[in-house]
Amino acid sequence: MKINDIEKISSRIDGDIFFNYDLKRLTWFNIGGKTEIFFKPNTLKSLVEFLSIYSNRGKIFILGAGSNILINDATFPGVIIKLGSKFSNISILNENLIVAGCGASQKKLSEYAKENNLGDMEFLSCIPGSVGGGIRMNSGCFDREFKDILVSVQYIDFNGIVKTINSKNINFQYRETDLPKDIIFLSATFKGTKKIKQEIQKKIDKLKEKKEQAQPTRIKTGGSTFKNPKGKTEKKVWQLIKESIPSDIKFGDAKVSEKHSNFFVNTNNSSFNDMKTLIDFVKNKVKEKTGIDISLEIIIVE
Repeated sequence: MKINDIEKISSRIDGDIFFNYDLKRLTWFNIGGKTEIFFKPNTLKSLVEFLSIYSNRGKIFILGAGSNILINDATFPGVIIKLGSKFSNISILNENLIVAGCGASQKKLSEYAKENNLGDMEFLSCIPGSVGGGIRMNSGCFDREFKDILVSVQYIDFNGIVKTINSKNINFQYRETDLPKDIIFLSATFKGTKKIKQEIQKKIDKLKEKKEQAQPTRIKTGGSTFKNPKGKTEKKVWQLIKESIPSDIKFGDAKVSEKHSNFFVNTNNSSFNDMKTLIDFVKNKVKEKTGIDISLEIIIVE
């Protein structure tokens, strides 16, 4: 579909549509080029309408919080969709269930659960991504994952059809699921356990302190770059990286964090190629040193 075709319909769709839109500021790496079309729907109706028009006419990528993603400096040949604030509402369904829009942050969900005396979601306070991104990746930390709290997910496919799937019908694996790539998560239901608010806060504080001690914060990073190689070694991936590469390795402004070897950092104005070169270098060196193939946790958009 031509850009001018979208321009013709943009005035009647309830949402923000931009052309040749800069993506760099939307990612935690602060790396990335532009996209031909950027769409931020205000309502489900406008999302359905846009998809019914655009579907099968070009590439579609769904952008969440931008915390675990590396975007090419070249222009993305399609549309980037980012759910707006109307998809970020959170509400209590009953004493144990919470419904959250998939545009909401995982930290916001954790905080809402605490305020409603629901535990088991404390670990979300340490994950910077969106609820939708967490479902897609089965995000987790400190021995907890999305699969442990997810009840069901409402989503829309790229043809504009809305469906709901029970979590029992999702195959969860370490940092991935078998859910189709051509869907957009709209909302999800989560189950918690009744607990005293003060006890929930204590656990959140403890987890945050643990994270601060182990991981770099307030820097331009995509978080964990590689997955832990479960079933291949008892070592964590950061240990394999630390054993396999020089500590001062750097490509342009892309380097490995001194605090945590699985966190790669944009120290100033790293290009996509700088960061991708560093990622490939580390992967190859770990393979040479240990014989283990490590897999990416971050998503690369090219």
